[in-house]
Amino acid sequence: MFSRIVVSSLFAGALGGIIAAFLQWYFVQPLLLHSELYEAGFLTHFDGSSNSAHPDLDYIQPIRDGLSLIFTMFIYTGYALILIAAMTLRQQKSEATITFHQGIIWGVSGFFVVHLAPAISFPPEVPGVAAAELQPRQIWWFATTLLTAGGLWIIAFAEKGSRFIIGAALILAPHIIGAPEPDIFTGPAPTEIGALFASRALGIGLISWAILGELSAFFLQKETLRATI
Repeated sequence: MFSRIVVSSLFAGALGGIIAAFLQWYFVQPLLLHSELYEAGFLTHFDGSSNSAHPDLDYIQPIRDGLSLIFTMFIYTGYALILIAAMTLRQQKSEATITFHQGIIWGVSGFFVVHLAPAISFPPEVPGVAAAELQPRQIWWFATTLLTAGGLWIIAFAEKGSRFIIGAALILAPHIIGAPEPDIFTGPAPTEIGALFASRALGIGLISWAILGELSAFFLQKETLRATI
């Protein structure tokens, strides 16, 4: 069983990571490159100067793009490992195979856990914006993902009548406590870039996780059938 999970995760994570990396390169990286010009001081905004919304950017950077591709594949392989392990656990309890189309729901749920739920109080940020200390933010993000995953699992699979209340309470708890915030708000990049970056980062995350869910269900099904032959 462990080998099925690992092999399925490698295939699903590698393919999903490649797709996610391409989407990020095309839709998100130009915004990062643009905001980095403000972070480095090559462009200024809040002093009343006027700049083009479409500057000349070096879109193709082989080393940066290659490293982004590799790390994205590693990250999505880790996501796939967690997702397929959860799928396997559910299949063992329900004795039902998770289909390709059901994999989309699992993928969207993963997006909600890893991206959307934390972004409610801690949205994606462009380089150079003010932020709280790194360690408290990491702790809050990790706790939020764990509580959100637990809340969704209880809502979806628990048999008790109060599962909706318990699950919703777990999901809302970190936002009621609140995410760490900076003492002052400041940043060199225009707010329009930050807003577009946040929306595109979440949109690409949704698409990538839906694809990852499909691939995870597909390869898990294939590896399960191969093991029974």
